[in-house]
Amino acid sequence: MNGSRTSNAVLLSEIVAGLAASGAASAVCVPAPYLAQCQAQLAGTALAWGAQDVSAHAGGAYTGEISTAMLQDFGCSYVVIGHSERRAYHGENDAHVAAKTVAALAAGITPIVCIGETLAQREAGQTDAVVAQQLGAVLAAISAADVAKLVLAYEPVWAIGTGKTATPQMAQDVHQVLRAQLAAKNAVAAAGVQILYGGSMKPENAKELMAMPDIDGGLIGGAALKAADFLAIIHAAD
Repeated sequence: MNGSRTSNAVLLSEIVAGLAASGAASAVCVPAPYLAQCQAQLAGTALAWGAQDVSAHAGGAYTGEISTAMLQDFGCSYVVIGHSERRAYHGENDAHVAAKTVAALAAGITPIVCIGETLAQREAGQTDAVVAQQLGAVLAAISAADVAKLVLAYEPVWAIGTGKTATPQMAQDVHQVLRAQLAAKNAVAAAGVQILYGGSMKPENAKELMAMPDIDGGLIGGAALKAADFLAIIHAAD
């Protein structure tokens, strides 16, 4: 929950200007009030845009919710689903995440499905079981063909906004588990699914993290609010 029309205009223009030399796919997922600004400023550029959440419902008596049709109106290519903050502060569970994923796919919007464990779960040795359960709920709700349309983001909750970061090997181990689970649903599509790391990726660690075989990019939080930092991470993926 960051931004203003004025600061957004500067940030987006700086990011677009710095993308010229990069071949990496990149997008910004913004608070809903700023989707129109993104559509106006980013149309025709190399920077895609999307939303931070969406409703599983198509419309009706769901005051305050945002439907996939509304996101389509603003040219959204992506939507973040199941972010750890939505799970922690808004009570979203695996069933909600699965339903929202189904809605996004039906609308032709790429869901960025977030998965991750808490510190207590990691210390209890439950990481693999937790992420498998979270991803399993989504895979049970979609067809094998739709696996190819997913983007996953592994965000260890204990590493978000804390300055802590999983080591590249720690992150790779979880990404490998997720890739194998995707392969069990669709072996052909699994290799091409983008699995992003979302636990405090920064310019200082981005290249090392993305050197891992199953880490395909980053879901960037605070570092994306500074164009220079966000661009450094994007260029680390080249």
